[in-house]
Amino acid sequence: MFGPGREGRCYGRSWRHDGVPLNDKLRFEGLTLTVENVERSIAFYSGKLGLKVEWNAAPAFAMIRHGGVTLGLLALAEARKEGVEEMPPAQKRAIHVEFSTDDLDGLYEGLEANGVAFHQPPHDEPWERSMTAFDPDGYAVEFAQGKRGHNQTKP
Repeated sequence: MFGPGREGRCYGRSWRHDGVPLNDKLRFEGLTLTVENVERSIAFYSGKLGLKVEWNAAPAFAMIRHGGVTLGLLALAEARKEGVEEMPPAQKRAIHVEFSTDDLDGLYEGLEANGVAFHQPPHDEPWERSMTAFDPDGYAVEFAQGKRGHNQTKP
């Protein structure tokens, strides 16, 4: 399976090809969600969260950008052309679009003033301080204080 100069590893280690770690050749650019209504999703991610609309091809697709990462919004009607089926609400709730901030409580106040309804207001978990809202399609949108995974709360 692996020829000379190739090796494979998993669990946090990189795959290699010709002695070069493949993760050094990759950039994470973003992900795409299937949504019922692209315009409604733009209104949430851009209008309420204040994110930049990079590409608007509504009603079929839109791309939201924040920093170096994009969030694609693909209309379910378009995705169905490729055989995609709608996910049940419980599955959508399990998918988290994650953001971080240095001022979670201030962000909470600002987003609440913009009309974002929160499922969980700012609260402490053993691994971080966070809050959760749901986008119009039921995907969890989570906001955390500080850098994700590096901000344990005090016991």
